This record gives sequence, C-alpha cells and structure tokens, in this order.
Amino acid sequence: MNIIDELDHEEMVRIESKRSLPKFSPGDTLCVKTIITEGDKSRIQAYEGVCIARSGRGINKNFTVRKISYGEGMNRLFPLYSPMIQDITVIRRGKVRRSKLYYLQDLRGKAARIKENTGKRAKALNEEVRRAALPEKEMSK
Repeated sequence: MNIIDELDHEEMVRIESKRSLPKFSPGDTLCVKTIITEGDKSRIQAYEGVCIARSGRGINKNFTVRKISYGEGMNRLFPLYSPMIQDITVIRRGKVRRSKLYYLQDLRGKAARIKENTGKRAKALNEEVRRAALPEKEMSK
C-alpha cells in the first residue's frame, strides 16, 4: 500500500470508530440522518428512501438514496464516510437482482415496489443491527 491508501484507511477506521455503519445494499430502505448548517445554527435532518446505487472504493464510497417527496422523485448522493452524516439506519431489506436500480426513476406507484428480503442473510444482518443497537441504548440510560 502506498501512503495515500494508508491515510485513507486510517481515516476510514477513525470514522467507523465514531459511528457504526450498517451493511446495506441497493434495494434497502434507509434513513440517513445528516447535519444541516443554516447560518450559525445546525440541526439534524432525516432523509428516508430506497438505496438505488452504491459506488466508489475506500474512503470515496458513495450511495444514492431515492425518495418521493410531494409527488416528485428526488435522488441524493451521500459520501459514506462524510462527517456530515450522523447516522444510517436500515429500515427494510429489499430483494433485487441488480446493483444499480436507476430503472425505478421511470416507474410510479405500485410498479416501483421492491419485495422485502426475508432470506437468511437479511435476517442475520437484521440481528447484527439489533445487537449493535442494544449497547448504545444501555449506554444512554
């Protein structure tokens, strides 16, 4: 590994130690909580939608979330290791056969539904998320 890769790896480890990043894939419904700064005030805004793509490598990993807001479809690209992302929560595991779900942009209503994944892998990932959430709740008490 060269120096840049080592620095990227150190930064990824530092960010992952501050917050836990769940394992998710395209088709999953996510809730991404980001820090929004307006003037001298900052607040947390939740953005909930379907992950339609993941791209990049290392510290440059990105994921795209699509949501329907007031009848308009909105795509938002989030850097996975951004300091502006406070939390990522997987709400529902989706079962899809593609890695890029851009075809959902042309579909409306029931045609844009994604089946829920109830397989062994999805159940195992959900159990990991629940176990990780328990110590956080106990610490906050």
